[in-house]
Amino acid sequence: MAADMTQQNTATAEHIEYVTRLGDNALILGQRLSEWCGHAPVIEEDLALANIALDLVGQARLLLTHAGKLEGSGRDEDQMAFLRVERDYRNITMMEVPNEDFGRSTVRNFLFSTFQVLLWERLVQSSDRELAAIAAKSLKEARYHLNHSAEWVIRLGDGTAVSHDKTQAALYYLWPYTAELFAANPTDEAVSAAGIGPAWSELEAAWEAMVLPVLAEATLVVPARTPFKSYGKFGRHSEHMGHLLATMQYMQRTYPGASW
Repeated sequence: MAADMTQQNTATAEHIEYVTRLGDNALILGQRLSEWCGHAPVIEEDLALANIALDLVGQARLLLTHAGKLEGSGRDEDQMAFLRVERDYRNITMMEVPNEDFGRSTVRNFLFSTFQVLLWERLVQSSDRELAAIAAKSLKEARYHLNHSAEWVIRLGDGTAVSHDKTQAALYYLWPYTAELFAANPTDEAVSAAGIGPAWSELEAAWEAMVLPVLAEATLVVPARTPFKSYGKFGRHSEHMGHLLATMQYMQRTYPGASW
């Protein structure tokens, strides 16, 4: 316990932001996936997407609780999740864009869960013992998310003409946002130097090595990189984020401190 308190009292701003970013990615994608409950194309996927959303919200709870303790200002998971303003969230922009259709949600899950598997594998060795424990639990879930989404990307991409076209359109839309995953930034550099976690840019080659063969098997064309940049992890979000937060935060904002 003493060691944990020392870590909380000496956590750097970069350490706190790194953990918050992990939590926000899980929280916002979990919120988006929960929108499929009762609306998925088949009942099996209705249940699968709801379970993936629950996994992500569970990860967010652990990570935001940890971020709040590192911060040391007394904020718990609910305050971190529901009582921040838009610019204080650090999720990447791809997490917040609308689902649009099953193809877009599937492609997003695949692109992000591939990244998550690689990241959790590295974070298991984190010098932050609490983060390492969260990573060990989350890695098992992320591997399931990856297997599930990869199978669907192949099924849709190499399926009918309609499913192929919708999946290709989803990849064209989402691919530019993946650049944000690997953009270098001072937070990552500081965290990497401290042994807390990898700089996300270090994972790009391994990510492409996992993603590209699946897309090829799905007969999908990988878009070329463009100058487009997104900056969600710096708190500069798309127009979709405010609408998402209005829904997600409604109960807590309307009935502050309410409990079941």
